[in-house]
Amino acid sequence: MYRLLSHNDLDGVGCGILAKLAFGKDVHVRYNSIASLNREVGFFLENGKKDTFLFVTDLSVNEDNEQKLEAFYQAGGRVQLLDHHKTALHFNEYEWGHVVVEDSQGKLTSATSLFYEYLVDHQFLERANILTEFVELVRQYDTWEWEKNDNQTARQLNALFFLISIDEFEDLMLERLQTGDDFYFDDFEKKILGMEDHKIERYIRRKKRQVAQKKIGDHYAGIVHAESYHSELGNELGKEYPHLDYIVILNMGGKRAGFRTIHDHVDVSEVAGRFDGGGHAKASGCTLTDEAYKLFVADTFQLETLREDAKRNRYNTKGSLFGSMYTNRAEVTFLIYPDDNGNWVIERNRTKIDQTFTSFEEAEKFLKRNDEAWLAKDELFVSYLMEKLGRIDEK
Repeated sequence: MYRLLSHNDLDGVGCGILAKLAFGKDVHVRYNSIASLNREVGFFLENGKKDTFLFVTDLSVNEDNEQKLEAFYQAGGRVQLLDHHKTALHFNEYEWGHVVVEDSQGKLTSATSLFYEYLVDHQFLERANILTEFVELVRQYDTWEWEKNDNQTARQLNALFFLISIDEFEDLMLERLQTGDDFYFDDFEKKILGMEDHKIERYIRRKKRQVAQKKIGDHYAGIVHAESYHSELGNELGKEYPHLDYIVILNMGGKRAGFRTIHDHVDVSEVAGRFDGGGHAKASGCTLTDEAYKLFVADTFQLETLREDAKRNRYNTKGSLFGSMYTNRAEVTFLIYPDDNGNWVIERNRTKIDQTFTSFEEAEKFLKRNDEAWLAKDELFVSYLMEKLGRIDEK
């Protein structure tokens, strides 16, 4: 007999689907939150039989269960932990641990991709085209490669996962993976996924107006309260406000904080680790501990939200050699433009600040971080130019 304890997200459930394809009725699968895994492992060790093979995928146990699993293994028990999070690398010290963040080709792994290779290598499962496609879709979504590759099928697979129950998703995927040659969505699924895309777009548009900015340590974070579409939301907010190092998504109902970044210089798993959480460099999370609650909720609740840049400008555009105008809540006017030396400068109410910048992006980043300014609408820019021309004529 086999028992699989896995995460309750798409990657974790992908492992469960592979386990049922490999072992059929001989496997018992249970999906867990990060918090509930250790309770399940403890229950297994207290009540499980030594002839039951325990798999733990996409999650890692606490130190107490780590030692108990080692004792279980040394006593002849069968256990295999498969994970791909950097915070779990120390499990490679055990014979029963296998943690790989990147494969030999430098490609980021997922729990589903690691479990697939394990099952194939141990001849529990035969490699098939549709299985390989499914595993790759899960991997790309979980590692955020879908965004870089514009893999909308991977994104939609995750959307489908959240539209139906885990049991329904499992049954649907098991039937499809056993009967098809290539992965696909049927016509009904395409229709509801299209409707879901519109819903997500409306949700994200609303949340873009609810982001507060806070400096935390050496980083600038964007704080938003949201209970849905965390990956899509984090990605879009990161692109909307690229001056922010990472986005904090607060799910008050779930008492959790998610962290997302689009930047390579930030590792949000380290941010989550400060609060006993973990995850990937670009996507991680933690429980709202007292410290996390104070830092991200209590201390930010009264902050003003960021204003979006003007969207439909024809004249006041970013990076213009004629200058790009910004304003803020204090009605201060800023102008970013290149000087004769090729550097970019900032005027604050028509007075140059001392600092210069090597690029427009760096100047804008400085301005948004320090003054929470936004790109002004064309009308204000044109009015500024007309006023400036008027002063020149007077001279």
